[in-house]
Parts: sequence; structure tokens; C-alpha cells
Amino acid sequence: MNSQDVILGMLMKRSLSGYEIKQLFEDIFAYFYSSSYGTIYPMLHRMEKEELLTKENVVQEGKPNKNVYTITEHGKQQFHSYLHSPMESDSIKSDFLMRLYFGQFVGNDLVIAWLKQAEEHTRKQLEELSKKYAIYKADMHPAHIICIEIGIKEYTAKLETLQEGLVRMEQLEQEERA
Repeated sequence: MNSQDVILGMLMKRSLSGYEIKQLFEDIFAYFYSSSYGTIYPMLHRMEKEELLTKENVVQEGKPNKNVYTITEHGKQQFHSYLHSPMESDSIKSDFLMRLYFGQFVGNDLVIAWLKQAEEHTRKQLEELSKKYAIYKADMHPAHIICIEIGIKEYTAKLETLQEGLVRMEQLEQEERA
């Protein structure tokens, strides 16, 4: 899976402006896929050259013009090829987990600070995803619902594990001070 596959999937439902595509990457897709803002527009330009999508410049009164992208038949074929290709394994790339793994080389106070920071961040992600789920659930396809529910359960499990780890690290810190 790459950004191209995700963009083609977005365009399967309806045409979108570059801004709307960017918003989807930052909104709901941010929980499951990481893409930088700087890659979206070059990717759209490349996809247009490869005839996977078309671009229409829409004139707006009182606002800057916007580009609206529509998937082509070639783009639909490409997207279906992606959907029918072998599924890639999920991968986790986490600076937090790498630091935590090597936490023995820093003081427990820093590990505790990392755990608290990760706990707060995870709590916010869980709250935001849960709010979006509540807002959009009625209009979601059952596959969307399953995807979001997996995300909610993963954040919930991560939060519980962080809280349990924080208790252990704080106990260890107290024992070492005694």
C-alpha cells in the first residue's frame, strides 16, 4: 500500500479537491496511514501524468480556484489491482517504542516521562477517533465500522498497557529511592 493506492480509494466514491484529499489524510486516515503533506500534491501531479486521474480547475468566486480530481478508468483498474494483490503485513515504526526499549540506558524518571507523554497522546487519539466514529457511524459501510472499531480497540489496549507500565515504573522508581 502506498499513498497512490489510498488516493485512488478516496476518489472511488467521488471527485475531491486537493484540499479535501489532504484533509482526509489528516483526519480519519491519519489513524491508519502516515503520509506527509508534502507528498500529496506531487503524488497527484504524477498520478495525473500516468492518467490515473484527471484534474479540473474550478473557478470560485471570492476564493482561490481549486483543482478537483476524478479517478479515470485506468485509475479504477489500478485500484482494483491493489485490492486484489496480496495483503502486506502491518508494520510498526515507533520512535517511542524504540526509546522505551532502550530505556534501561536512561534514568527511570525519563522513562516515566515518556510513558506519561505517550499515555496523554494515546488518550487524545482515542478520544478523537471515538468522536469521529460517533459522528460518521450512521453513514459508514460495515467495513469502515470494523476498521474504526479495530483502531479504537488498539488505542484502548495501548492506553491500558501504558497505564500498567507507568504503575510498574513508578513502583520501581520508589523502590530504588528507598
